[in-house]
Amino acid sequence: MEALTNFMDQKLGGPMTKLANQRHLRAIRDGMVATLPIIIVGSFFLIIGGNLPFPADWGIQIFLKENAANIVLPYRLSMGIMALYATFGIGFSLAESYDLDGLSGGILGTLAFLLTFTPVNVPATLNAGVAGWVLPMANLGGGGMFVAILTSMLAVEIFRFTDRSGIKISMPEQVPPSVARSFEALFPTTIVLILFGSITYWLGFNWHTFIAQLVSPLISAADSYASVMIQTFLNSFFWVFGIHGASIVGNIARPIWVVLLENNQIALEAGQALPAIAAEPFFQWFIYIGGSGATIGLALSMLIVGKSAFSKSLGKTVFVPALFNINEPLMFGTPVVMNPVLMIPFVVTPLVLGTIAWFATKWGFVNQVTQIAPWTLPGPIGAYMATGFDWRAAVLSIVLIIIATLMYLPFYKIYDNSLVAEEQGK
Repeated sequence: MEALTNFMDQKLGGPMTKLANQRHLRAIRDGMVATLPIIIVGSFFLIIGGNLPFPADWGIQIFLKENAANIVLPYRLSMGIMALYATFGIGFSLAESYDLDGLSGGILGTLAFLLTFTPVNVPATLNAGVAGWVLPMANLGGGGMFVAILTSMLAVEIFRFTDRSGIKISMPEQVPPSVARSFEALFPTTIVLILFGSITYWLGFNWHTFIAQLVSPLISAADSYASVMIQTFLNSFFWVFGIHGASIVGNIARPIWVVLLENNQIALEAGQALPAIAAEPFFQWFIYIGGSGATIGLALSMLIVGKSAFSKSLGKTVFVPALFNINEPLMFGTPVVMNPVLMIPFVVTPLVLGTIAWFATKWGFVNQVTQIAPWTLPGPIGAYMATGFDWRAAVLSIVLIIIATLMYLPFYKIYDNSLVAEEQGK
């Protein structure tokens, strides 16, 4: 055990921490996390637009169905163009990491992303309610996320190159900072416009088709049972050694999770079978109940079998945070980190829960996830909302919490007995 701990500290701890804090990965994380309020609120309009669990002959359900086209418009302009918002956030975060103006970086990133689209001239004869140049929305959402990430980072790197090379217009100190920043961004803006415009409009390069073909196998593989097990194991494995596994796995997987979630939402709106299982809410509400490691089971175990003064005191303190998926007090207060007894259920329990939940979803016992519910909700409520108000998902969540508790109980009893012995001076 000591040898493994030393290996993790010396060989993996440093590199994994650096990976989690790598500026480009951090920018992706910051940009996408900034869109979470838009995703959470916007997704509800998709559910309200005729997908609420009411009988079809109820007046409210008939009203919602008849007005669905208008009700889902906030969804289309929030979650539906989420890549556009993320692009600004990624560019802003990456620019600030280079000590550049974040606002200019965000705008440049957004400009580069939009230059990968070709506007379509809609003639008035189509009688479509609009005439003139319009922007196709298909790739402004999750489908364009990988292009958004790539182009926003390229734009900021161009900004950084011009700044470091001194290719910029520097204004006197008397000029207001906002005006000075605008002039400093003239050269990188010119380069971005010419470069991305030429690639898209003169060379005829289709960014979205090319990137989609590259990442399609990755997205398909990410929705498999094997991928769920690998992601779940790595999260727990890093955590038991004090490395923030959720950040490492989440930073890499989140763009894929977003695409999977939007694929489900598009299918839901079209009345088609939902294609994906392993979007982010699946992990949140069926595997990481109470936090990484499904530690709601550990919190309940403390209350059930804890006999030591330490357990009785800590159990009352950590249960409420764990109920709302905040488990840092458990991780470092118990502790779970570097604990040879508790690390076993911490790693194994999420794998068991993930297996049960994946096959329960695959076989149609519960709905697939279609929206992101606020992560601080208690597990059954979050599962109920994330699956489009499927009561079976709430029941499954309760069953999984019971299983997690049963798996933690014997291990925590062993650990608690050692605490009792310590307190008695044995």
